[in-house]
Amino acid sequence: AIFFDRDGILNEVVIREGVVASPRTPDEFLIAREASALVCAAQTSGYLAIVVTNQPDLSRGLMKQEDLDCMHSLLMQAAPLDDIEVAGSGDNGERRRKPNPGMLFDAAEKHAISLPDSWIIGDSIKDIHAGENAGVKTILLETPYNFHVHGKADKNFSSPGQLLEFIRSLSQ
Repeated sequence: AIFFDRDGILNEVVIREGVVASPRTPDEFLIAREASALVCAAQTSGYLAIVVTNQPDLSRGLMKQEDLDCMHSLLMQAAPLDDIEVAGSGDNGERRRKPNPGMLFDAAEKHAISLPDSWIIGDSIKDIHAGENAGVKTILLETPYNFHVHGKADKNFSSPGQLLEFIRSLSQ
């Protein structure tokens, strides 16, 4: 599989009070221009395309489940993913919350995925650590807001276009 972090990879992040954050409502949810191409490239290259996303605003009461479901419906329409795994807890000890590998383990069991043959694409150190903790190869999409972790993944790309080219090169 290619596991995709959601916010910052397949949709735009929201800047809330000067801090990078996740959209909480469908009107804040802007799908990235490259989302469909990234997902299709993964699938064309022989990989399942699965989102693994922390959404702690659910447990914090800052987002409604219906809004999350609506955003994921919009995402699936734009980029037909094979699955979406959500960690709704804000508790860093929860096994599914990245950097913990629970979402990747659950998806691997559900879809018979070989984790050593898989990748995770993210924009934060939590994504990279989740991949390392699950035994998958890691990709960081470098952005201005994550400069402090540039170069920390197995592969590091400074643009969605470079990332897309790499995914296309993985054809199995």
